[in-house]
Amino acid sequence: MRTLLVTGPGGSGRTTVAAATALAAARAGHRTLVISADRADTLDTALGTALGAPDAHPGLTAHRPDADDRFRDDLLALQERAASALDLLGAERLDGEELTPLPGAEELALLRALRDAARDDAYDTVVVDLPPTAKALATLALPEQLRRYLRRLLPPERQAARALRPMLGRLAGVPMPAAWLYETAARREDDLAAVQRVIEAPTTTVRLVAEPGPAGADAVRTAATGLALHGLRTDLLVANRVLPDATSDTWLAGLCAQQHKTLTEWESAYDHVARVRHLGRDPRGADDLAALGLTAPAPGTPDTEPWPVTDATADDGGRGRVYLWHIPLPGVARDELGLIRRGDELVVTAGPFRRIVPLPSALRRCTVAGAGLHEGELRVRFTPDPDLWPSGR
Repeated sequence: MRTLLVTGPGGSGRTTVAAATALAAARAGHRTLVISADRADTLDTALGTALGAPDAHPGLTAHRPDADDRFRDDLLALQERAASALDLLGAERLDGEELTPLPGAEELALLRALRDAARDDAYDTVVVDLPPTAKALATLALPEQLRRYLRRLLPPERQAARALRPMLGRLAGVPMPAAWLYETAARREDDLAAVQRVIEAPTTTVRLVAEPGPAGADAVRTAATGLALHGLRTDLLVANRVLPDATSDTWLAGLCAQQHKTLTEWESAYDHVARVRHLGRDPRGADDLAALGLTAPAPGTPDTEPWPVTDATADDGGRGRVYLWHIPLPGVARDELGLIRRGDELVVTAGPFRRIVPLPSALRRCTVAGAGLHEGELRVRFTPDPDLWPSGR
């Protein structure tokens, strides 16, 4: 399954680009699904039809998951599983009618829809209309973060054997965690892992949308840093609402010059930039979307490993074995970087973004010997720890 994640700064036309890309994929013969979890989006307006309308666009399905129903069902199921504990506390049960979604329910519903699309194998191409970049990155990082929290709070290897729990509970003087708690954690781990596999798959890329200009340039620079930090590949930068070259209007001429200055910078800095012309109106319906000229995502996958580890021993003047971990961070300045080693994890801060990543297995037996930023790439230097590294290596 080819997955395309569409995001960009607020007001950049992300939803229109997502709709146009999905329509192009469907017209190219792909079984295509476009997903959006934002109730206030304009996906139906851009497509010119109500979401879920049958055969509105052949080969294309548009879906907005219902966050209300899923949140209500999940919370009621959890309440039922914890019934005995709640009864001991004298808690009053919640009714389904009084439950309203908490913040984050829409993001979780979107991730679940993405997981289901991959599991069902009913589509060749899935286009996801994500929220603005900062919120989109927080959403895409959720599976990795929640899995880390689950492993720390309920490590499966530490749960006591079923037969020993009553005895251990009496010895400790407190009740042992119930089996259902670990079972629920295991199910959530499986669900989150499935979503994370889709997000990290080599067939998943990001289409970044922005209007050319000073504000758009700043937003793209920041977005590029955040996407790279989270290991997400960008297949195309869409310069949206580009004005025509010739204009006799002084005010429009100044705006055109500003746009073209940014476009020149983007086309020299990024491998793939698509110019989408301004139609003079908000695109609506299949004809307008086709007039934007956007294409279906290419079926190929990137050849490069996102964060490779290389052996730099030969470049170190024979002073011992050295490994470099290459972390691409385009657009970041040195004073915006932070790096902390915590056990087998590395905490990386780049501008407003932060990620905790596990070290590759070979580097877990090494110590951090330094780091440097070179042409948009952070290179973290590791040397073997003599107490952990096998002799003769």
